[in-house]
Amino acid sequence: MEDRVHRYLHYDVFTDTPLTGNQLAVFPEPDGLTTDDMARITREMNFSESTFMFPAEREGTDVRVRIFYPDGELPFAGHPTIGSTFALAQEGFLKPPRARVVLGLNLGPTPVDLEWRDGALAFAWMTQQPPAFGPILTARERMAAALGIDAGALKDHVPIQEISCGLPFLYVPLTSRAAVDRSVLDARATERLLTETGLESRGIFVFSTEPGDDGATVYSRMLGTDREDPATGSASGPLGCYLVRYGLVPPGQADKIISRQGVKMGRPSRVHIRIAGTADTISDVKVGGASVLVGDGRITRI
Repeated sequence: MEDRVHRYLHYDVFTDTPLTGNQLAVFPEPDGLTTDDMARITREMNFSESTFMFPAEREGTDVRVRIFYPDGELPFAGHPTIGSTFALAQEGFLKPPRARVVLGLNLGPTPVDLEWRDGALAFAWMTQQPPAFGPILTARERMAAALGIDAGALKDHVPIQEISCGLPFLYVPLTSRAAVDRSVLDARATERLLTETGLESRGIFVFSTEPGDDGATVYSRMLGTDREDPATGSASGPLGCYLVRYGLVPPGQADKIISRQGVKMGRPSRVHIRIAGTADTISDVKVGGASVLVGDGRITRI
């Protein structure tokens, strides 16, 4: 076993409060690491994702970012994009008053708009791909059963639908925040349902637009078949598109959507969403948030 030292930054993303939000390990100096090394390090970190930042490889990008989750490499993900942008500012690669950085992800060039406050990066907005509205799931009772809730908890007059702005998720609207919290995913039943209906979803995104005292537009959870995610940026762009498409956001509020995620699992997050265009023609999708540095460390044995 070779001794090599690679330092990392530990961020909590989609929050400005330490020990909340979604955890991320960012490796700003991964020189010498192979793809297998990065995969094994990500499994060792045991966060939902880790990122590794390299010099730009493609014209029109500023930095190359590779995103890994415990099962392999991802083409794109939300909280790793936002957290990595904050790491670039921490490392001095980004400085005010710079307004934009373009990250080279496996999915392609990804613009991130920057907001500064008192010389520090305060907020980052990633641009996501236009939405692809996929199949509608008609097996509503089976979906409710897979979530462990009564079919009456499903919100009427709006569909259960797969949507992607780079990665597909299945959106399940519920009547109340309490129903969102009651949901407990049966992984086997869900896998069977997705397979039999030909859906490609990476997770089941349950949500409610019932108002609360937190000022959020929507209260949400992302239930994967292996773990729950406290803040899912890649699923939040399509969520905003769903809300706009089906009239669940009041007119004039599509650029001020806030998704409150992670509350049930004790890691509350605030994911900001901006949707431009009309219900029929969405022209721009942005997902934004803050990040807080909560620690740093070194991997010393690879």
